[in-house]
Amino acid sequence: MAAIRIDHLNFTYPLSDAPALRDVSLSVEDGEFLLLCGVSGCGKTTLLRHLKSALTPNGKRSGDILLDGKPLAEISQREQAARIGFVLQQPEDQIVTDKVWHELAFGLENLGVEPETLRLRVGEMASFFGIQEWFDRDTDGLSGGQKQLLNLAAVLVMQPEVLVLDEPTARLDPIAAAEFLRAVERVNRELGVTVILSEQRLEPVLGMADHTAVLESGRLSACGTPKEIAEKLYKTSSPFFAAMPAAVRIWGGLGGHGDCPMDVRAGKAMLRNYTLEKTDFPPAESVAGETLLRLKDVWFRYERSGPDVLRGMNLTVHKGEILAVVGGNGCGKTTALRQLAGSLKPWRGKPENEEAKVALLPQEPRALFTRESLRQELGSGQGRWIEALELSDLLDRDPGDLSGGEQQRAAIAKVLTSSPDVLLLDEPTKGMDAIFKHRFGEMLRALTADGLAIVLVSHDVEFCAEFANRAGLLFDGQLLSAGETRSFFTGNHFYTTAANRMARQQLPEALLCEEVIAACRNVPAPASPQF
Repeated sequence: MAAIRIDHLNFTYPLSDAPALRDVSLSVEDGEFLLLCGVSGCGKTTLLRHLKSALTPNGKRSGDILLDGKPLAEISQREQAARIGFVLQQPEDQIVTDKVWHELAFGLENLGVEPETLRLRVGEMASFFGIQEWFDRDTDGLSGGQKQLLNLAAVLVMQPEVLVLDEPTARLDPIAAAEFLRAVERVNRELGVTVILSEQRLEPVLGMADHTAVLESGRLSACGTPKEIAEKLYKTSSPFFAAMPAAVRIWGGLGGHGDCPMDVRAGKAMLRNYTLEKTDFPPAESVAGETLLRLKDVWFRYERSGPDVLRGMNLTVHKGEILAVVGGNGCGKTTALRQLAGSLKPWRGKPENEEAKVALLPQEPRALFTRESLRQELGSGQGRWIEALELSDLLDRDPGDLSGGEQQRAAIAKVLTSSPDVLLLDEPTKGMDAIFKHRFGEMLRALTADGLAIVLVSHDVEFCAEFANRAGLLFDGQLLSAGETRSFFTGNHFYTTAANRMARQQLPEALLCEEVIAACRNVPAPASPQF
């Protein structure tokens, strides 16, 4: 029996002429893992929020949603809270208490669970997720990955039948994202909880799903196993094929022969059938422009008695370059950007600004919006950014009603209206689909050609590897190995691209799918000797 059934669902936001959802019908079987994907603004979040009445947006709606055959509208809010768990995209939006243990108990307390049962459930869930060591910690001191794992545990402690997750790894570094998704997979496989998850970054999650559904302009355009979806997107030359994992894209670039690989391991096996031509890849274009910003031996802590977040950090920003800074959640990347922007004062060291005008895109784009429409936010005379960031159809929308990716694009447009010399971007690609992300990268390159300097901190390793001139890892309060992009990423094991992981034994300098495809020669590799 279907755990969730959606029948002919239509939905239109207030003051909008275009429906956000168009005749969506979908069944999710009990215990199934369904991955929901599609370009930014296609309706993923809108659809997921219809699966829990308390989160359903305002607007005009028709169609039915059934939970175990019963209309959702007939199920009380209390029962929905117990049976349907929901994990939001922003970890901070869901945490409501000050202590980890209290957050785990909060939902059960609201359901009126007996204290003895409550303690048992909380202890069991903390053990299942391995969070005993930070059980008594303050929630505001947790990293982004820890906060999201806590959100997952706090939802699952109520023992829901269905778990809904809306781009839960958007703010997590690659290692934390992989750990979080493995936890979700365990919940599905070991506990039998039905999982419905939306994601933009398909690399770590596509192979976990039983089925995949693709939304396009509010319509369900395809549904099937992940492999069936990948093959269909390739055969139909769908632009959304660009969002597929690296192994799938390389398979498609080599003609789509044989079994479609879904992960790095299968991709490596596929590449053994080819000889990869040794290539001297050109380094990223070096930039010798004048220095605009500099952090020189900067130390910073948020509290007098707290730990140092930055520890003698040195960083130089040159005119006309893109500098990428990667690192784990909570390592100080955002703090470093705020030092460059001049919004934080170090307790030792000196940020230096050579009279450059600086603009900062914060990690939370909603902080920039104060008006009722995007048109009011951007003002007049911003046609260049409106067109480049594909915002023309969104100008009369309330920024709060936009999808995560649309909000991100709108926030970028707003900071660019100040015509800065240095653009500081905090997680600029989160929520962006793969199709727009490439256009955004090309736009940044064009801006640097005009002399703009860009510093981006990001968990999006593939984006950084393709578009940055220099890259470095922030660890222990210092920027490590800030050098030419290719040498930086090919020297890493985790902070590198999936294409590099697949090809590094044969072509260690390759970073991008296109580079691997171009190097492949359709000559079978020599057979391994038999003993």
